[in-house]
Amino acid sequence: MVINMAAGASEAELQHVIERVIECGFQPHVTRGAERAIVAAVGSGGSRSALEALKAAPGVEDVVPIAHPFKLVSRQTRTERTRVTVGSAVIGGDEAVVIAGPCSVESREQILETAAAVKAAGATLLRGGAYKPRTSPYDFQGLGCQALKLLQEARETTGLPVVTEVMSTQDIDLISEHADMLQVGARNMQNYDLLRQLARCGKPVLLKRGPSATVKEWLLAAEYLLAGGNPNVVLCERGIKTFETETRNTLDLAAVALARELSHLPVIADPSHGTGRRDLIAPASRAALAIGADGLIIEVHPCPERAMSDGAQSLDLKEFARLMQDLSAPIRAVASFSNQKFPVQPERLNGSSVYSV
Repeated sequence: MVINMAAGASEAELQHVIERVIECGFQPHVTRGAERAIVAAVGSGGSRSALEALKAAPGVEDVVPIAHPFKLVSRQTRTERTRVTVGSAVIGGDEAVVIAGPCSVESREQILETAAAVKAAGATLLRGGAYKPRTSPYDFQGLGCQALKLLQEARETTGLPVVTEVMSTQDIDLISEHADMLQVGARNMQNYDLLRQLARCGKPVLLKRGPSATVKEWLLAAEYLLAGGNPNVVLCERGIKTFETETRNTLDLAAVALARELSHLPVIADPSHGTGRRDLIAPASRAALAIGADGLIIEVHPCPERAMSDGAQSLDLKEFARLMQDLSAPIRAVASFSNQKFPVQPERLNGSSVYSV
């Protein structure tokens, strides 16, 4: 249930409602807006009728049921969109963000060169895999702790906040020491032990959608994080499995729009995994931003043909710079609809700006 406080409700009236929610057997989650507060009563086993009786409490405007099973993720419990701060970056704000970097950290030279290049091109955050979940046990699994130290050095050199994947509950503390944001990969979206631990880690979390997960399941996975005490969650659509064989996955752009409609959390798109083809990354990126994505996560490598993982879906440094340049025009074209801006100057051709969607 959601208890909507009146605009003029006092702090004492709010505290009384919080105490009554606890007495009714529920957990109170308070959202304070510019004009009023909302108290979400979540949990099971409590008395719903007792909650409904709070309509008579001083300072309460209304008590309404939450329509979705994801209570804290729902826009019913938070009317304002969540902004997640990661280092110096803000995801879900007025500007679309771009997270860029290699699938795997392979060497000091590789990650430092990539970090400098994506920073110069306008990227907001640096991505790089230290621990890699691979389908085959014989594929490159990442450099582990050594990669974390290299990512930390890249952050110190460029100032870019670092995003890297966590695969095990045992690695959370170590990765938290080196990274600014922890990524839950598609294979671990429903690893509930991992989600429960990440809810208490104190770091922002990037939650990728599983390849066969529905939007409802994706949002319920995010609910684990919020219910456990971590409100700094960013959703990432990275493509789902369909009957299509020409692309690695099917980038579900409708899911981006739907997740933004159902939830207050920021939503970004992964056109690299979503297509698996470097020639489709640019058009998929434009489409994702046009439909309302709060940002993109893109794989970039100095020499994709030598990449130890995901070379076929990685842009080289020049291709990424061109993409960032090209994205400035379409994001301006849709800014009036999404209230987003892109901090890159448009490419100029023969003295005139090029705007092509």
